Amino acid sequence: MMLIDSNLIIYAVQAEYKNLREWIVDNEPSYSIISRVEVLGFARLQAIQKQALTDLLNNLEVIYLNPSCYEIAIALKQQRKMSLGDALIAATCIENNKILATRNTDDFKWIENFSVINPFRK
Repeated sequence: MMLIDSNLIIYAVQAEYKNLREWIVDNEPSYSIISRVEVLGFARLQAIQKQALTDLLNNLEVIYLNPSCYEIAIALKQQRKMSLGDALIAATCIENNKILATRNTDDFKWIENFSVINPFRK
């Protein structure tokens, strides 16, 4: 039902975000393969950070892209300037009928028939 954005994955492995980790356990979100590339592909990632992120990702369901996701992402990028990662993550949600959980709700609120939540706001 829910897909977690890359930014929340990064926050979740930081000590001060215990509530977010609890939210993840309670909601069992999935994530887009794009998020795996974004968070583990960070050039200055330290070994301990990489291990924590890998452990978290390995405990969540991954959703892979399909050809429909690419077409949806293209249509989104034609409507408004957005990063490729955001377009593909939004397209993954749309294609799989998922709500996007992100701290950057403003980046996605313009998309029609698209649900976004911020777990930091309760």
